[in-house]
Amino acid sequence: MMKLIRVWYWVFTALLAALMLAGSIPDILSVSAAVDLFNRLGYPDYLLPFLGIAKLLGVIAILVPGFPRLKEWAYAGFFFDLAGAMYSTIAVGDPFRSWIIFFVGFILIAGSYVFHHKKLAGVTMTDSTHT
Repeated sequence: MMKLIRVWYWVFTALLAALMLAGSIPDILSVSAAVDLFNRLGYPDYLLPFLGIAKLLGVIAILVPGFPRLKEWAYAGFFFDLAGAMYSTIAVGDPFRSWIIFFVGFILIAGSYVFHHKKLAGVTMTDSTHT
């Protein structure tokens, strides 16, 4: 059972990390497409690298073992990043089909988060049975 939990944790977490990393690099580098999107949404350009670095740090936080409080903040940050981006696209009138990536992101965040906690609970239960 623990092996299956670990597998699902890594499936969700690797896909989440890939999604967030793919979004962070254009932001950090202020790629013209990212700047254009940001401008269309009404946000200032200087915010783009900050958000990109925050996403990159979040990816590192969920991939590096330990640091449970930092992981919680990273998951929350990913949620708020996607929620804000989704709200912004809705506010400017983007069609429903453009929201699909956000739903995928929310599923990946939820899956990684849930299996992270199941993994922690399993490790705690396993550790307590051996003492």
